[in-house]
Amino acid sequence: MDADDLVTFRQLEELKYRYVRALDTKDWDVFASCFTDDATAVYGDRISFTGPDQIVDYMRTNLGTNMITVHQVHHPEFTVDGDAATGRWSLMDRVIMTDYRLLLDGASLYDDRYRRGSDGEWRIAHTGYVRVYEQMVSFDDVPSFNLTANMWKTA
Repeated sequence: MDADDLVTFRQLEELKYRYVRALDTKDWDVFASCFTDDATAVYGDRISFTGPDQIVDYMRTNLGTNMITVHQVHHPEFTVDGDAATGRWSLMDRVIMTDYRLLLDGASLYDDRYRRGSDGEWRIAHTGYVRVYEQMVSFDDVPSFNLTANMWKTA
């Protein structure tokens, strides 16, 4: 591994971190900018999309302000071949579904493909994950649960 590989690895890490930050903060313009024009996504075994517009529209519709999310990715493994790369990530996520009074926790393995554009920027050409586990619990089953901050709650 040489210095160029380390720079590329860091660029790919920053791309994935930007992807999850934009998803969690619902910054849909930044989220869309993470993808190539022909990007594909497969979330779990039942939801697939082609193109950034479809991916963003799905997330915007299904992860509105009533869904507080935290996606944490770690343990990246990369293979780089010129202007193409693959990556595998571990994911831990939490979703607080305020309207449904549910907490969801899960773990997944992401498999990504990346492509470096003519502008030198890496983007996600494909992303997808397989669930390791997912569990939900009702707020009612955790009597002491008290959401004390919510950046999307209106006064």
